[in-house]
Amino acid sequence: MTTTVENESPKRSLNFIEQMVEEDIRNGFDGGRIQTRFPPEPNGYLHIGHAKAICMDFGIAENYNGICNLRFDDTNPVKEDVEYVDSIMADIAWLGFEWKSVFYASDYFQQLFDLAIRLIKEGKAYVDEQSAETIAQQKGTPTTAGTESPYRNRPVEENLELFMKMSRGEVAEGAMVLRAKIDMASSNMHFRDPIMYRIITSVEHHRTGNTWKVYPMYDYAHGQSDYFEGVTHSLCTLEFEVHRPLYDWFIDQFADSDYRPKQREFNRLNITYTVMSKRKMLQLVQEGLVNGWDDPRMPTVSGLRRRGYSAKAIRAFIDKIGYTKTEAMNDVSLLESAAREDLKPRAPRVCAILDPIKLVITNYPENSSETLTTENNPEAPELGNRDLTFAREVYIERGDFMEDAPKDFFRLSPGGREVRLKSAYIIKATGCKKDEQGNVVEVYCEYDPNSKSGTEGGNRKVKSTINWVEVNNSVEAEVRLYDRLFSVENPSAEEGDFRDLINPNSLQIIQGCRVEPYLASAKALDNFQFLKVGYFNLDPDSTAEKLIFNRTVSLKDTWAKKA
Repeated sequence: MTTTVENESPKRSLNFIEQMVEEDIRNGFDGGRIQTRFPPEPNGYLHIGHAKAICMDFGIAENYNGICNLRFDDTNPVKEDVEYVDSIMADIAWLGFEWKSVFYASDYFQQLFDLAIRLIKEGKAYVDEQSAETIAQQKGTPTTAGTESPYRNRPVEENLELFMKMSRGEVAEGAMVLRAKIDMASSNMHFRDPIMYRIITSVEHHRTGNTWKVYPMYDYAHGQSDYFEGVTHSLCTLEFEVHRPLYDWFIDQFADSDYRPKQREFNRLNITYTVMSKRKMLQLVQEGLVNGWDDPRMPTVSGLRRRGYSAKAIRAFIDKIGYTKTEAMNDVSLLESAAREDLKPRAPRVCAILDPIKLVITNYPENSSETLTTENNPEAPELGNRDLTFAREVYIERGDFMEDAPKDFFRLSPGGREVRLKSAYIIKATGCKKDEQGNVVEVYCEYDPNSKSGTEGGNRKVKSTINWVEVNNSVEAEVRLYDRLFSVENPSAEEGDFRDLINPNSLQIIQGCRVEPYLASAKALDNFQFLKVGYFNLDPDSTAEKLIFNRTVSLKDTWAKKA
């Protein structure tokens, strides 16, 4: 019998985290209470991998009548900034989730410091004056025991005195650290006297300023923060599985009840043709290889939003790939497919001419025009209809005309087949005009006045339909064709510099495009289907004088054909 989450439509099988939560509720774990947290470090913008964690952390709380708090892991002022705090909060809200409360690891700096003093007094922590390189070398290997620090057994009073000097800023950065005294021969490398505190005096903390001179490490601060807040299920990605025993060990040193947060891990999200490392993303931004964190080629939430992805599409993609305990590389085509499934039934379908050439209908009355009506989206009648102005001169795609066409060319060609102008009339090319270089600059045709779409004569069938916009009322626009940022599936696994693998065609900017006047009233991030071209949205950089459209995805997966 398949277990399913109640009140969901359609019903789906529970993932292993949900199964664990339901079992905990049945067994009365922590009184059946559910409390999760999403703990990002504010040192960059959220990417789609974080979105997967967000869906898990907030989704568990929503599905089981619990709460999820947002907690910023702000323990490293060197890399953190309030800009990232604001962007993270905006992204979570845009994805459709609400936090119960906002916390910061810095809220607990005093409690963590007091606990460190306690561990020193109990002989469970010591100050080490060796360099980071020496400490790393002494850790040993998974198959050989580590070497104890010569400072490991210094007197408690001396450790206390040195730690207080560290905390007062009387010791230079890198000169000393505080380490937990656990087991240098442990089979778990994280138990080999991990660093608890390091000195940072060169920068101010974005919340506490210069109050603190020593800052806790993640492994020390995270579990205690969960404990202080009353977290029941601390859900994180698989790389933290080996950290779990240390997470539990620190809590065990001071917990005064049976309550313990339960850390469990799931697979992280990896996607082809991109990088998911914040360090590498920061390089791309700082070196100008992309146009900021919200560049539509970036896997950031803000980048995907700017490119035209909806929160619904991102969440549908995450739900489709699911949560397991096995790392995998997900094909970006699955994400692109989710965008198409979301946009197809709701995006208005419009004509946009990316490479325009003028088409003159020689037998259409001069100085005349008429109004035609077309559906905004046949799959969404609620979107209604819009009016199109039709006249003697229109723009069509340059590729829809060929002077000397082969037999299998079904669009415009002198002496060739008839074609229909979308929602208008059937036409037939009669000739063209060229410039001095031999380039076609105008196409001439005649129309059948009895073939208007929607009339009895409009039922006549032809092989091809082409898009158009009227010359005088169409609007000029810039179109940005975005593609995959890297030219190889897994740039992080390739030898050499990952930046050398950037796809040179990941962005093509096309000026002088012509679009329907209907698009002049579009708002930033509004979605459209450019007929026969792809799905686009209006970029926030657009102005009334200059419309800019970003391609979200093509109509079909063109990369599949390349493989």
